[in-house]
Amino acid sequence: MAANSVLAFWLVTLLLVIVPGADWAFTINAGLRGGSVVVAVSGIALGYVGMTVVVAAGLGALVAESPAALTGLTIAGGCYLVWLGARTLARPSTPPAPLTATAAHGAPAGRTVLIAGAGVSGLNPKGLLVFLAVVPQFTNRHWSWPVAGQIGVLGIVFTISCAAVYLCVGTFARTILQTRPAAARTVSRFSGTAMITIGILLLAERLAA
Repeated sequence: MAANSVLAFWLVTLLLVIVPGADWAFTINAGLRGGSVVVAVSGIALGYVGMTVVVAAGLGALVAESPAALTGLTIAGGCYLVWLGARTLARPSTPPAPLTATAAHGAPAGRTVLIAGAGVSGLNPKGLLVFLAVVPQFTNRHWSWPVAGQIGVLGIVFTISCAAVYLCVGTFARTILQTRPAAARTVSRFSGTAMITIGILLLAERLAA
């Protein structure tokens, strides 16, 4: 597999990663809850790893070719984002008080955030379309590597890029807003609104199609 193809793919997808979206909103909200940025980003990365496996196995193309399956995925992803956004608006995040309270409940909270993060990325039809529309342009059946292996490499590159960017975003949000509870609540409400808006747009776009 050509290194220049991997580099070109990384540059293209990096531009997509740095554009704010549902992943950003979820990570920022997790960062404001304290002590969960790494777990939240790990969940998002886990979702994209799962998507990589699905696409490399050839199931992604089957989903893309089935209007009913793609519609079902979009509806599930959109509803999930709306639900997460509504929860965020109902309980805006603020920087935590002493971390002892967080530590006392760290395990279950960590599992919840991990699963939620995997859901945000794994149910994101936009992510699937990136794999189906962008990844194939950087693969070649004539290379010595099998196409599934090439997809796996590109998927890992994309996942690592996401993890690095979102880790910086979540950590930055938490650091800047740690001593500004009012601003933290405002940003949290904005994140919740963003998730709801993205979810509704996904639903509207698919239903209109």
